[in-house]
Amino acid sequence: MEPLRRPRQSTRARQSVIPLLIALAFVIAAILYLARESHSPPPSTPPPGSQNGRVGPMDIYPIESLTPGAINLGVTQANIEETICNPHWSTRSERPPEEYTYRLKREQMVEYHLADAETRDYEEDHLIPLELGGSPTDPKNLWPEAYSTSIPDGGAKYKDKVENYLHDQVCAGGMSLADAQQRIATDWYRVYVSSVR
Repeated sequence: MEPLRRPRQSTRARQSVIPLLIALAFVIAAILYLARESHSPPPSTPPPGSQNGRVGPMDIYPIESLTPGAINLGVTQANIEETICNPHWSTRSERPPEEYTYRLKREQMVEYHLADAETRDYEEDHLIPLELGGSPTDPKNLWPEAYSTSIPDGGAKYKDKVENYLHDQVCAGGMSLADAQQRIATDWYRVYVSSVR
């Protein structure tokens, strides 16, 4: 008995199938890639323009290397009832003279390379405020903070709301002085978004 023979395919027919198989493989690969990408979690990076994981844009914060914050060693957790939480205590007695802060503001505006050179557009602000035991005169705790920023609630007047909130928390025993100082120095806008706004 003779073995069964397969009918012979022409070489031309086989050659026309190969490009179709290659194209089909590319289409399947593209579909699998797109399906995988659409289900991938978004990357865990800070928002555009932010720095070091801060939630706000860069222009609402001081430059960390120039203004990391500094504390007043005369204000401690042990004496907050006699200092910052005492209703008769005032930041007025701690505040540096205007001549000092104005001169420092002019110097720091140059260091910060601020495009807007109008001093009236900036408040020489304490990163760690006096009412949270910030250093009154250390340049590492002062910077020219803009009143108007790239976001409507990012200027100096909004940081003031955070200062008041944290001061109230410390004096009510809701958080420690060190924690409040760290929060405002690290990312004051995060506190604003999560607790004040």
